[in-house]
Amino acid sequence: MSGNQGDSELSPEEIKPGGSEKRDAFTELLSSRPKQRKPSPEKLSKPHTSSLRNPKSFSARDGLGAYIANPESYPSSVVISHDSNFVAIHDMFPKSSLHLLLLPRDQTKTHLHPFDAFEDAEFLAKVKAQVYKLRSHAAAELRRKYGKCSAQEQARQEALSLEPPPDELPAGRDWEKEIICGVHAVPSMNHLHVHVIAVDRYSERLKHRKHYNSFATPFLVPIGDFPLAPDDERRHPTREGYLKRDFVCWRCGKGFGNKFVELKKHLEQEFEEWKRL
Repeated sequence: MSGNQGDSELSPEEIKPGGSEKRDAFTELLSSRPKQRKPSPEKLSKPHTSSLRNPKSFSARDGLGAYIANPESYPSSVVISHDSNFVAIHDMFPKSSLHLLLLPRDQTKTHLHPFDAFEDAEFLAKVKAQVYKLRSHAAAELRRKYGKCSAQEQARQEALSLEPPPDELPAGRDWEKEIICGVHAVPSMNHLHVHVIAVDRYSERLKHRKHYNSFATPFLVPIGDFPLAPDDERRHPTREGYLKRDFVCWRCGKGFGNKFVELKKHLEQEFEEWKRL
């Protein structure tokens, strides 16, 4: 019998003997089935832990997994570098003018909370080494983007314009100081990742309170602070209310209360001044 009741066809066995009237096979089929018990409210309220462990289940929070599994399938504009242990990418939704992510590929660590993963001293040392390597890459990128308009870079820029250039260039601006490297106290994605992000918080992707406060309060824990002490208050971000705090400019310290639109305008002004330093 077809699954669609409207266009089902009955076989000869489904016709009553001694007459041409057809039996209602659909009704008989239903009546022959035992009644199913409704699940109890208690069972409905509990999550299906087996499905949470199913590697084939997927949600938006699993989005970083594709980069970890197949980094070679992405262009260099997305994946910066990769090896058997780490993948470095550009964040798809940057919260500053430059926002990179480091993704460990260790399958025993990639689904752990960073606070737990970094209790492993050997693993933490490897992550720190790669983070600082990526920070150097980010610093070079900031110099490329903003060096020509930075006052601290002028001597270096002038030396580069000489023919031939000097054997040793002026140091110029320390762009590594303009970069924050850390993890969120409550990660927004399921796979372990470290943010390597410019301090400016200037991006059209920065759209609301959580976006800003997650990068401008202790909710972002610097990689250099690990391993954390057992009583570190950042282990309790909800209790501390980091994401609910009033807005404070990362650079000048001016308060904006709950006025996000005013903060955004101010961040644009600070960005223009910051890159000209």
